[in-house]
Amino acid sequence: MEATFLSQVILPFSLFVIMWGMGLSLKLDDFSRVLSQPKAAVVGILCQMALLPFVGVLVVLLFGFSAELAVGLMILTFCPGGVTSNMFSYLANGDTALSISLTAVVSILTPFTIPLFTVLIMDWFMSESQQFSIPIVKTIVQLLVITVVPVVIGMVMHVKLPRFAAKAEKPIKIFSVVFLFVIIAGIIAKEWQNMASYFIQTGLATLVLNILTLILGYSVAHWMGLKERQAISIGIEVGIQNGTLALLVTGSILQNALMTIPAITYSLIMFGTGAVFGWLVNQKRNREVKPAI
Repeated sequence: MEATFLSQVILPFSLFVIMWGMGLSLKLDDFSRVLSQPKAAVVGILCQMALLPFVGVLVVLLFGFSAELAVGLMILTFCPGGVTSNMFSYLANGDTALSISLTAVVSILTPFTIPLFTVLIMDWFMSESQQFSIPIVKTIVQLLVITVVPVVIGMVMHVKLPRFAAKAEKPIKIFSVVFLFVIIAGIIAKEWQNMASYFIQTGLATLVLNILTLILGYSVAHWMGLKERQAISIGIEVGIQNGTLALLVTGSILQNALMTIPAITYSLIMFGTGAVFGWLVNQKRNREVKPAI
């Protein structure tokens, strides 16, 4: 993707605001809670950081993606969680506190893991003639500035300006969802002539990835003996990726239009599948708690 005002200014700025908004809702307890629920936290983090990319590799190989689409989908799997997953966890009656804690921890890890994993996956899927260098240190610094720094600012404001933080939290959550759609719409408008073929290439694959990760995250949590609400949140944290961050990496940092396509299709699909997943798990819970007649 060529450097544009959308990719170089609006996208980084919107992600900065989104992460700042997340910081406004975070407390140090959200990090320390990981220590008080170590089993749920470890299962959730491993599912996000290991299971999710593993499923991504299987999907890429199954659908025979071209090198750039493969890298784009894999970068998406390196960007788990986010404000949207917290919102879905709340709406699905999951363990919202666990969801927020997992998002907080993963948000600290991903600025370091994304550049390293991206280099590895480009070495795997791209030939020497296709490869281009990614400055690891520079990318880490960029991601820290755009993701971790605003979270810290938001957390400080949460302590110093609690009334403002409480009032701003909900509007910024709405902003995060709206701006994701605005960014996607902007990219679609720019690439409109090619978009139909891109959706044909990646739509089914990203749908499969989305459904598999929702089910696997939920199922693994149950297999590990976690409670239903914890399993719901882990399923959502694994299945609802941070599409805005994936678009930032592929569109703004790597500036590759093809690599943005999996993030675009996934970001559109996940709202529908996330809603269906929440409805299904709540129907399951209602059947289980309904008294026998």
